[in-house]
Amino acid sequence: MSPIRMAQIGTKHGHAAGKLSSMQRHPDVELIGVYEPDVAHRRTLQHDARWQGVTWLDEMERILDDGSIVAVASEGLNVESLAHTEALVRAGKHVWYDKPAGEDWPRWQAVVEDARERELVIQMGFMFRYHDGFRRIAEWVQTESLGHVFAVRAHMSTQITPAQREVIGVHRGGIYYDLSGHMLDQIVWLLGRPDRVSPFMRHDDGDIVPGFVDNALVVYEYDRQPRGAMAFVDIAAMEPSPMARRFEVYGTLGSAILEPFEPAEQIRLCLQEASAGFSAGVHMVPIVRQSRQDLYDLELAAFLSVLRGERPPDRTLDHELLVQETILRSTGMLR
Repeated sequence: MSPIRMAQIGTKHGHAAGKLSSMQRHPDVELIGVYEPDVAHRRTLQHDARWQGVTWLDEMERILDDGSIVAVASEGLNVESLAHTEALVRAGKHVWYDKPAGEDWPRWQAVVEDARERELVIQMGFMFRYHDGFRRIAEWVQTESLGHVFAVRAHMSTQITPAQREVIGVHRGGIYYDLSGHMLDQIVWLLGRPDRVSPFMRHDDGDIVPGFVDNALVVYEYDRQPRGAMAFVDIAAMEPSPMARRFEVYGTLGSAILEPFEPAEQIRLCLQEASAGFSAGVHMVPIVRQSRQDLYDLELAAFLSVLRGERPPDRTLDHELLVQETILRSTGMLR
């Protein structure tokens, strides 16, 4: 089978170097090159070991006009990546698109509909879809091993520099806009679209970058009958390393707690009655230890399998829309 010819647009996203590495090493990918619109930034990358050996393309049209390039990784800053992705879809390219999908909701909807009409794949870069712990928890929820899920809690804080705050701070919601999609991808996969979204956006870490949302909590309410649910996601920008990233699911027949989820080694599974091959009681369930790069590699493998027609996408385009809508509802961009 011939390799799939791919390229990359943008280098400034936090996942960009990892995605490049996945494409460089995958035996079924022929990486044509990388286009970075910021020439000065591209020059700095020439001294970065992660970008050695890259073929730099001088114009975006080298990618858009090359019919042999089947798919492209969209890895620009969040302020530029939606425009890049729109251009790629218009050019007939499948897109491995890193999160989040911009702040222009009508434009993102139009891009997705264009991709749907052209039968193109857009796979968002939410790597925890391929995390053994999250996948096991989703399976337990979907098989009702935990009973009726009434609460989900997610904590995904980080520690970023003033310069990073300046870059992210152009987006309403600050650090929550930047990171929450990873957790919301999981939550809406488990629970669907929330009926109500209640954000608490705060600036609590002094005047490093005035007004930057560095400490946020958002509550998501589900009013299903006869049983509803709530989800809670909190993210801060100043948690010291190692971060205590945590994902918890509570149901009427049991609970599952993944802490930390990066890196992860086990899930605390508590069952009221025997289910999913486990007896009633508390179990420390070992899971596969995966690096961030391992997850990027699994993302790419899934993307390529879909392009070859070997499997359907792990998430539909409707799901990708729902995650972005939920992000923008969280930050107050949508009501």
